[in-house]
Amino acid sequence: MSNQRYPHMLEPLDLGFTTLKNRVIMGSMHTGLEDRFWNMGKMAAYFAERAKGGTGLLITGGYNPNRRGWFYPTAGTFNSYADIPNHRRITSAVHNEGGKIALQILHAGRYSYHPFSHSASAKKAAINPFKPKAMSEKEIRSTIKDFAKSARLAKLANYDGVEVMGSEGYLINQFMAPHVNKRTDKWGGSIENRMRFPVEIVKEIRKAVGEEFIILFRLSMMELVEGGMTANEIIKSALALEKAGVTIMNTGIGWHEARVPTIVTSVPRAAFRDATARVKKELSIPVCASNRINTPEVAEDIIASGDADLVSMARPLLADPHFVNKAAEGRADEINVCIACNQACIDHTFEMKRASCMVNPQACHETELVYIPVTNKKKVAVIGAGPAGLSVSTAAAERGHDVTLYDMASKIGGQFNYAKQIPGKEEFYEMVKYYGRRVEVSGVDLKLNTKVDTDYLEQAGYDEVVVATGINPRMPPIEGIDHKKVLSYIDVLTGAKVGKKVAVIGAGGIGFDVAEFLVHPGAKADSTPRPQSVKDWREEWGVDIDSDNPGHLIEKKPHAPEREVYLLQRKKSVLGAGLNKTSGWVHRAVLKMKDVEMIGGVSYDKIDDEGLHITVKGKQRVLHVDNVVICAGQESRKELYSEDSGKTNFHLIGGAEFAGELDAKRAIKQGAELAASL
Repeated sequence: MSNQRYPHMLEPLDLGFTTLKNRVIMGSMHTGLEDRFWNMGKMAAYFAERAKGGTGLLITGGYNPNRRGWFYPTAGTFNSYADIPNHRRITSAVHNEGGKIALQILHAGRYSYHPFSHSASAKKAAINPFKPKAMSEKEIRSTIKDFAKSARLAKLANYDGVEVMGSEGYLINQFMAPHVNKRTDKWGGSIENRMRFPVEIVKEIRKAVGEEFIILFRLSMMELVEGGMTANEIIKSALALEKAGVTIMNTGIGWHEARVPTIVTSVPRAAFRDATARVKKELSIPVCASNRINTPEVAEDIIASGDADLVSMARPLLADPHFVNKAAEGRADEINVCIACNQACIDHTFEMKRASCMVNPQACHETELVYIPVTNKKKVAVIGAGPAGLSVSTAAAERGHDVTLYDMASKIGGQFNYAKQIPGKEEFYEMVKYYGRRVEVSGVDLKLNTKVDTDYLEQAGYDEVVVATGINPRMPPIEGIDHKKVLSYIDVLTGAKVGKKVAVIGAGGIGFDVAEFLVHPGAKADSTPRPQSVKDWREEWGVDIDSDNPGHLIEKKPHAPEREVYLLQRKKSVLGAGLNKTSGWVHRAVLKMKDVEMIGGVSYDKIDDEGLHITVKGKQRVLHVDNVVICAGQESRKELYSEDSGKTNFHLIGGAEFAGELDAKRAIKQGAELAASL
C-alpha cells in the first residue's frame, strides 16, 4: 500500500497527547439518529463503518447542552450521567475499529424551533417563526457551565474530544456577530466583548476535561450575512480561542439564513479555502478546512499548499465511508464521490427525517440495508443503465449474482447524462464515472447499443429480470404542440439548436434546470462539464474573501444571460415551491439574477409562428419566442415488464415504475433494496 499520491492527506497528525492517523476529519452532520436513545445502535454502526474506512477523526452530529438549546422539542441533548452508557456504545464501536471520535456540542440559540429559545439579543431569525429572549447574565453563566458539563460527560463516555459549534449562525455565532448581538453590557459591543462568550466556554471546558483531551472549535471564518464579523475580528477571535485552550480550529462558512450558497453542488470545490488559510497564518495550532471538499486530490492540494493542516468532510463520508482507505490503497477511482445534491442528507434533516445519502442509501441504514453474499447464485438481467439499473446491477453482482446489464444507448448513465450538463450540476458527472468503474470491478456484463424484448429475456433463461428502462418526456395536449418551434428538454440537452428567445413550459426541477442551461453563457449540450471558476462564482454572488467588509459581502455582478427566457407553470403557486429546501432557493436566485421571467397560473392556448399564446389572470398574451421547450412531466417506459412470466421473476423500478418528477434518490434506493433482497 502506497501513500505517495496523497502523502499530506494521509500523514499522521501529532497533537502531543494523542495522534490522528491522517488529516481527514468527518465533519459534524445531524442525522436524526442523535435524537432518540433507541437509535444509538444504528448510530454506532454508522460511525464504526467510517472508522473502519480509515477516517482520522469523526465528529458526531450536534448535541444540545441544555433544553433551551434544542433544535426542536426533544432533540438530542447530552447533559445527564444517565446518557453515558448509550454514548459508550458509539465510542466503543469506533475505538474497536481503530478510530477516534469527538462529540459536537451545539446550542441552537435563535435557531431553536420552539417558543422558549434565547439568544444574545431578542432578534428573530428570518428562517424561524419564534422570537428569542435576550439572555441574562445568569443565563449566560449557566449556559457556559452547561457546555463544560456536556464536555465532561463526553470524556466519561470515552469520547476522544469535543467540538464546540461556533459557526453557521448558532448561539455562539449569534454572540460573536453584530448581526444579532445588540447588547450594551460586557457581552456585546466590541469584538473583545462579543467573543467573551465562546472564550469563556472553551476555558471552562478545558478546566473540566484537563489537558489531554481534544477540543475543536468550529469558527465562522466567513459569515456571508450583513453585520457579520470582519476578517480582523475573526482572526482576533481565533487567537483568543487558541489561548483559551482549543486544540484544533475547524472552519465554518456562512449562516443558515445567508443568501449566498455554501454547500450546494453549484458551489465550486474548495471555494472557501482562502478563508481558512487567512486564519491558519495567524495560529500555531492545527487548522482544518471545510466545505465542498469531496475528492482526495482536492484535500491533498489544500494541505500540501499550506492552506490548512486538515480537511473536514461530512457528506463525502456519507457517500463513501471508505473514502480514506480507497485513496490510500490506490483505488481513488472507486470512491463514491459526494455530488452535494443534499437530497437525502440535509434536506431530510430539515424535513425531520433520518438522513441518508442519494448516492449511498446504506448511509445511516447500515444495520438495515445489508448486502449478504449469496449462496444461491441467480442469473439476473437488468434493462436500463440509468440510476436505478446501475444501482441494482452493481449491488447484485457484488453479492455474487451473475448480472447482465443492457441498454440501447452507447453509454451508461441515463438521466444523469442530462443532469451533468446543467450549469452547477457538473458533479453529476462523478456519478457516471463511479458507476462505470463499479460495473467493471463488480463483474457486471455490460451490453450497450443493445435492444432486448420480452421473448428474448424469457428464452435466455434469466431467473430475475429488472426493468429499469426509465421514462419518456410527456408532451401536453396544447394546440400546435407539433410545431417546429417545439423541443423537448432532451432535444435541448442533446444538441438541438435553440434560439435567443425561449419559453420553458413546466417549472419543476427539470424546468429550472433547463432554464439555467439556456441562460448560462457557454453551456453546450453533450459536452464535458466545465464547472464555474471560484473567481466567477464569487463575483456573481458578491463575495470578496480578501475584504474586511462585515460578512465579506460586496455588490453582486451577475454575468449577462445567454438568452431571454420565460419559465411558466399552470399552478398559481410560487415557481419552484416544490424544489428541495436547501437548494431550491439557490435555483430561484440564479434565474432571478439572469432576468428569467417566471410566470405562474398560465393557460397555454396555442403555439404558432408568432410564438406561444398564453392566458394569465384572464388576460391573453403572446410570447414572441424562437422556441418552446417542454418540461411538463414524464411517462414511464414499462413495455418490457411482464407480471405473468412463468419461471422468470420480473421487477419494475425507477422511472419505469413511477415517472412523476425525476427522482434519482428514489431510483438508486429502490435498486439497492431490490439487490439486497434477490
